[in-house]
Amino acid sequence: MKWFGALLILLATTWSGFEASRQLSERPRQLRQLKTALQSLEAEIMYGHTPLAEAALHLARQLTFPFSRFFEQFAEKLQTGETSVHEAWEDSLRDIWRVTALKQGEFEVMKQFGETLGQYDRVAQQKQIALALVHLDREEQDALEKKARYEKMAKSLGFLVGLLLIILLI
Repeated sequence: MKWFGALLILLATTWSGFEASRQLSERPRQLRQLKTALQSLEAEIMYGHTPLAEAALHLARQLTFPFSRFFEQFAEKLQTGETSVHEAWEDSLRDIWRVTALKQGEFEVMKQFGETLGQYDRVAQQKQIALALVHLDREEQDALEKKARYEKMAKSLGFLVGLLLIILLI
């Protein structure tokens, strides 16, 4: 029975280490998706002259979860017309944020971008998108550094913590 308990402890801590590692590798991938989404939004606005709700629906069809859900909710809130663009953006952002691997810095960048969305002409909006992309590039570099530094350590630490617990309990 002791060995079964020890095995469960080892499996649980190893799994938590791998989960922490997955979060570290998921963040740069999601940041790239977010940057791609903003670039696509820019193309829809600048070259397609697409209304914002329709552009958001196009993006929702192109992206994967969780950002597809974000743009889908954003478009739905815009189409109902009950809220402003800024409120629809921020509400949609808050709804999906807990299922992303992104941090508070990225949330602030996206929130600030949402405050400017739809308030300027196309050229000024393009500059706002470029500014948001620069900030997201910086966050992506930080995420890649953390991934390189901590990903392998998180996996090993999960396993080693499990071994330590087993040794202490036996």
